[in-house]
Amino acid sequence: MDIFTAASALVGLSALLSYVNARFLRLPGTIGVVVLTLVLTIVMLVVGSISSGFTKFLFDLTERIDFTKTLLDVMLGFLLFAGALHVDLDELKQQFRAVLVLSTVGVLLSTALFGGGFFFLTHVFGINVPLIYCFLFGALISPTDPVAVGAIMKQAPIPSRLQTIITGESLFNDGVGLVLFISLQEVINPNVSFYFSDALLLFAREVFGGIALGLLMGYVAYRLIKASDDFQTVILLSLALVMILSVVASALHASVPLAEVTAGLLVSRRLRGKAGQEGPKVYLNRFWHLMDEILNTILFVMIGLQTVVLPFQSSFVVIGLMTAVLAIIARSLSIVLPFLLQFRLSRLNPGSLRILTWAGLRGGISVALALSLPDSPYRELILICSYCIVLFSIIGQGLTLTKLVNSVVNKAPRRAVN
Repeated sequence: MDIFTAASALVGLSALLSYVNARFLRLPGTIGVVVLTLVLTIVMLVVGSISSGFTKFLFDLTERIDFTKTLLDVMLGFLLFAGALHVDLDELKQQFRAVLVLSTVGVLLSTALFGGGFFFLTHVFGINVPLIYCFLFGALISPTDPVAVGAIMKQAPIPSRLQTIITGESLFNDGVGLVLFISLQEVINPNVSFYFSDALLLFAREVFGGIALGLLMGYVAYRLIKASDDFQTVILLSLALVMILSVVASALHASVPLAEVTAGLLVSRRLRGKAGQEGPKVYLNRFWHLMDEILNTILFVMIGLQTVVLPFQSSFVVIGLMTAVLAIIARSLSIVLPFLLQFRLSRLNPGSLRILTWAGLRGGISVALALSLPDSPYRELILICSYCIVLFSIIGQGLTLTKLVNSVVNKAPRRAVN
């Protein structure tokens, strides 16, 4: 199966599952697509054999499309730019302190708490996973996924202040998480001498380099877009910005996620169209909203298809389900502790903290990072546990988030959760 055939099959399957969900299942779009893909793949694996036609097709399709490369190198830039375009920068500035604490201190705390918990859990099951690998697992699973968060929160009536915090955190914490993940990988590598100063330099290059590059190229693109009223030209300029920015950031070893988010925020903030009037901002919003929906659907089908190639073992699945609970606990503590120290709970009440905890969804980025791990005795366990956490996050948390929000809002005065 060549790459064009595989891409065509993936888009066709995504369209079919999206139609079935919209016509019959009627779950929230991304959740319904994941559920249907999981059901499809599991049924084919149970009732079919590797030589049967459709099961073989699913294997070929999943193996032909490199999930890690496709998401991190191709799709992520488009999805993050689209998400950043729809963020209100003025509101983000008002919640900047909360976003900064959660996307830095929160990620570090969650990594440490989850890593320590996973170390204890695996030893209870007689699997002696070294502590450094547990922290590595914590680094890839702790950052909330901006794609999953953006997709699920569209259906949840979350108060505007919390929505800004959750969205802002998910857009910015990937830069911190990726640097931490890369640093721990270097520590594990016996052939590389890696020191704390190296981690600081890596952080500076990835984070500050990504932000600076996003500001520079975003401003250039903004000036060009502002000077044009032609729909085609505006869209092509925005596409060129996203694609060239990804290439340049990768070549300079700067953070692609932070570069794309920064550029998207800058372009969105600078372009101020008049209400009811056609213009570059309106063109961009229309196109990138559609792009976001299409890519989200394809991505969540790809997540579901990973079931076909994962080496499941029953004991690992049990641990995986327990790590899903552990991830929620680590997430909760990583939110509560910083806010107790920095904000005192008078700023955010327990109900708001529950929403922040439950809305911290994990998604395809965690699976992609787990798949990128080098071969080791612990890779398979980490991969299966990552997949269990992501599925629980998308389906379990995604389906119950609205109910949780409604219960919190109904029990408290509106000003207490806004």
